[in-house]
Parts: sequence; structure tokens; C-alpha cells
Amino acid sequence: MKPTEHAAGEQPQLPALIDARHLAKRFGEQHPGRIGRALQRMGWSVPAPVTHAVDGVDLQIRRGEVVGLVGESGCGKSTLGRMVAGLLQPSAGEIRVDGQRIEGLDASARRALRLKIQMVFQDPYASLNPRLRVDRIVGEGARLHGLVDAAGFDDYVSAQLERAGLDPALRQRYPHQFSGGQRQRIGIARALAVQPELLVCDEAVAALDVSIQAQVLNLFMDLREQLGLTYLFISHDLGVVEHVSDRVVIMYLGRVVESAPTEEIFRQPNHPYTQALLAEIPRLDSRHKIFTAIRGEIPSPLAPPPGCHFHPRCPHAMARCRTEVPRLRGIAVNHLSACHLNEAG
Repeated sequence: MKPTEHAAGEQPQLPALIDARHLAKRFGEQHPGRIGRALQRMGWSVPAPVTHAVDGVDLQIRRGEVVGLVGESGCGKSTLGRMVAGLLQPSAGEIRVDGQRIEGLDASARRALRLKIQMVFQDPYASLNPRLRVDRIVGEGARLHGLVDAAGFDDYVSAQLERAGLDPALRQRYPHQFSGGQRQRIGIARALAVQPELLVCDEAVAALDVSIQAQVLNLFMDLREQLGLTYLFISHDLGVVEHVSDRVVIMYLGRVVESAPTEEIFRQPNHPYTQALLAEIPRLDSRHKIFTAIRGEIPSPLAPPPGCHFHPRCPHAMARCRTEVPRLRGIAVNHLSACHLNEAG
């Protein structure tokens, strides 16, 4: 094999900034004591329902790439993003940052690693403290972590605002004095102020007007070039993901069902769920097409179906799909898919 060639499904040998293995998140999970377990055995206590938000996900994010994370509402993509950003603790599995397990480090080293990952939230109206002026919103984290001292605080905040496309003269205003697009730029400036390497963007343009979306997306791409940033870009908008991403990861009901370079996944999707999603993207060359939604409803994460989670809605489902979980396996260069059809024959 030549040095530039890779086996099917193999990722290029670039440094992994984020390496998440067997990641799971369950909400409502309780661990009853001895008395509680005895009551359950006698049938006097009913276990609380458990939401399986993320179910055994592997995710690698290479340094410098933009990974688009896509799926229907409720598929677990925001929960996965919050675990990567350190805002939620996994119920199972582990996350390594630059090859280091965060849980095994002391508090100081853990903070240093966590500063490498920052989050830009969906709602610019709810993610900013309305009682703080913009200079404190943007610069307080950097000051607390020793990245700037009191003497250089104003200049540092001004530089962050200017980088995000805002007039530094506005730093003494409150969030309610800005438009939605400006507030999102404040959120971006706040994230950049602690000098991160990875930005987790959770539907970061979904709440903005279309024209403002384009400006913010261009800002993200400019910042990538200027600062060498890595992105986990979470979105339900496939057009946006196609525009900004190097690689696309498709999630369905807590599991990754397909992952491939952007051009590959839009040109030749493999998993039936991915095919159904991409078939409904409006195109200029398909103006006479009749669009139909994916049949059925997404199952509840309180009681996910056995086997392949997509089998109740899949037109190709077979008996095996109803009982056996498909393995995420390589089907082409850097192209992974979790479907039993890939193993038929």
C-alpha cells in the first residue's frame, strides 16, 4: 500500500484533538440503595424511566477539521456536543483531549484541557447574562484563568470583539442593546477569549435570519483560517453542513449511523437514513419532485427499538435488523456506515 493510501474506512493519520470512545448518556438513571433494590424485587417500587440520549458513540475529531453533526431533533447530537465540551458528564465511555483522559488529571491540568474546548450556543438571547456588560461577558473568563491582567483587560476585550466583527466601542453596553446577530458575535468573542482550539457550535446560526446566517458562517470560516480552529458543527440544516464541513457524521436516536467526507456523503450516501435525509433537500434541478417525509415517527429514547434503531422506518429492514445492532464499519476510504445491508453477500 502506498503511503497516501488507506484501507477502507481508515482515517488519515492526523492528530486527534478529540477521541470519544463508547460514549453514552442516560438521563433519569437512578442507583437505588439496598432498601430500594429490595422494594423493587418485591414489586413495590417502579424504576424511573430512563432516557437513552446517546448510546455507545465513537467520535474522533482531527485537529484543524470541521466535523458536521447531523440528525433529527431528539437524536442526541446536542447532548453529544455538550459532553465533548465538558458541560455534561458521560454515563459511560471516555473522552480524550490530545490523547489525555480528563478524568485522570488533577484540577489544574483538567482546567487547561477544558479551556481548549469552548461552546457557541444556539440561542443568543438566552446564552448571555443580561445583567453583565459586554466587556465582562467576553473577558471575565480570560481574566479568571490568567490570560489577561487588569491593565490589559480593556485592550484584550476590544481585540476579541473586533475579531468577531463588532465595534469595540460598544463593550460597555448590555446584551439587550444588540441585535440577534450581534449577540451571537458576542458569544463567539466570549468563546475565543480563552484561546480555544475547538469550538462546539450547537445550532449556532439556527436562530438567525438567513442573511445574518451567511455572515456568521463566513466569520467561522475566516476564524478557522486565522486561528487554526477545529469545529464540531451541530446542525439540522444540511445545506449549512455541506457548506462548512470537511466530514459529516449522521446520528439517529443516540447512535452514529454514518460518517464520511462531505463530498462523499452527499454524492453517495450509504445508510438508508442518510439517503432519506438527503433525498429531501430542495435542489434547483429537482423543482418538479414531490417531497415526502421519512415514514413513521422517530421512536422515543425512553424505549428505543431493539436491533437497528432505524428498522421501524426503514424500507429495507429485514429480520436481522430487528434483533442485531449493526456495527459501524468501513465501506470505502474514510467512509463508515452501520447497516446490515453492507454485509449481505
